[in-house]
Amino acid sequence: MLVNHFLENSAARLPDKVALICGDERLTYRGINQRADQLAAALIDMGVKRQDRVIIFMDNSAESVISLFGILKAGAIFIMVSATMKAKKLNYILKDSGAKALITHSNKMRIIHEAIADARELQHIICVGDIPSSVSMLLWDDLLSAISDQRSAVSGQLPAMSYEPRAMSCAIDIDLATIIYTSGSTGEPKGVMSAHCNMVAVARSITQYIGNVEDDIIMDVLPLSFDYGLYQVLMAFLFGGTVVLEKSFLYPYKILEKVVEEKVTGFPLVPTMAALLLQMEDLSKFDFSSLRYMSNTAAALPVAYIRKLQSLFPHVKIFSMYGLTECKRVSYLPPEQLDKRPESVGIAIPNEEVFVLDENGNEVPPGQVGELVIRGSNVMQGYWNSPEETAKRYRPGRYLGERLLYSGDLFRRDEEGYLYFVARKDDMIKTKGERVSPKEIENALCELEGVAECAVIGVPDDISGQLIKAFVVREKGNTIKEQDVIKYCSKNLEPFMVPKYVEFIESFPKSPSGKIDKKHLK
Repeated sequence: MLVNHFLENSAARLPDKVALICGDERLTYRGINQRADQLAAALIDMGVKRQDRVIIFMDNSAESVISLFGILKAGAIFIMVSATMKAKKLNYILKDSGAKALITHSNKMRIIHEAIADARELQHIICVGDIPSSVSMLLWDDLLSAISDQRSAVSGQLPAMSYEPRAMSCAIDIDLATIIYTSGSTGEPKGVMSAHCNMVAVARSITQYIGNVEDDIIMDVLPLSFDYGLYQVLMAFLFGGTVVLEKSFLYPYKILEKVVEEKVTGFPLVPTMAALLLQMEDLSKFDFSSLRYMSNTAAALPVAYIRKLQSLFPHVKIFSMYGLTECKRVSYLPPEQLDKRPESVGIAIPNEEVFVLDENGNEVPPGQVGELVIRGSNVMQGYWNSPEETAKRYRPGRYLGERLLYSGDLFRRDEEGYLYFVARKDDMIKTKGERVSPKEIENALCELEGVAECAVIGVPDDISGQLIKAFVVREKGNTIKEQDVIKYCSKNLEPFMVPKYVEFIESFPKSPSGKIDKKHLK
């Protein structure tokens, strides 16, 4: 089975059912499938071949969903990047992935113009919406819209578009379906390679323990570039449900009104959303009787939040979960266990095994701390263009051809096998559902005039998991201030990477080798 079969099978079985609600648009499975076929045909005519990479640089939208399935139907690999991504990072991903095509909204053309300067393998840009006149003189090889009724091009005349749906995917299930870029320990993003078979296994496992059915309607306010948001769409299309796709949780009351209006049954959360939800007044005026479950991953929910959610939504099942992009999902806590062990992230998902190992690879007894290691078909293929990084995290198992994922996270297990997160082995920061490399922020800060040295750490936070704190040593005679650092970071980094705190110090503590010793920074 391939990931695009989720859509195709549901379109065959439930052609006229509403699959996606996005703003005023209500798209059926048949409609999405036909438009994805049209895009796939256009991509193939452009010369996109099996396992070519195609980047989707869009806000959450109907077009972004159509795009990912159209790319898969063409036998290619989709790369969904953050809609808030800056040009420098997009440029890196374009070059690292060797993407042949990019699909975007017209409001992102300025960033794209800056990002594609030396992306030599990029041949096509597909744009949805009117092209701003300010960029009308740019020369692309090809710029057309195959996924919007309104088609426009920067230059050249569009060909007639009248493609008939046809079977186009030549992929098999061990081929890659997507590459998800996450922050890397070296400061550059790393692309996690996910094969069709990995994603099918994960989607089946998660929908099994959540107990999804065709009648489920899922509210998705999470970015599709975040695997937690992406899989809400994939899983719903697997079981024939409906997704209400919103751009964000920026206006919580409007989202809750939509939950009531559309009779939403499933509501995935991250801790920051839960915090906002719990601070809202007059929740009693909303009729949440249709809501069946809430889920949480990224950072763990504080116990106090769990208790308050249980009080506010006594009829709703709450799934507390843990995962990482390298295998998507690791564990879930059955809702009936919340009262007994609210601090636990649960047990292994169906069709997976987990181990807590010491530094010698031996399983530790209950109560002792070790590294969490994952075994199963949800373990992804490794990192794109990074064999050394892949070898560190993905290691041979005891059986022929088996790969184990070493999570890099420290855990302990209780006597009944339930898992408890302890800490991360390295200094990667997990904030607001994102894994952030301190090195990436440090690299940006070092380009700011007035910064002599800098270091970035994560500080604990009940809502976000961690918040970002930057330590800065000024250049002599410079009077750079905290607001200057924040303003610079806001301009050059994605919002979730902007430091919450900035502290100026005279000098850094150093190790004998001359490296900044972050253990002494607080």
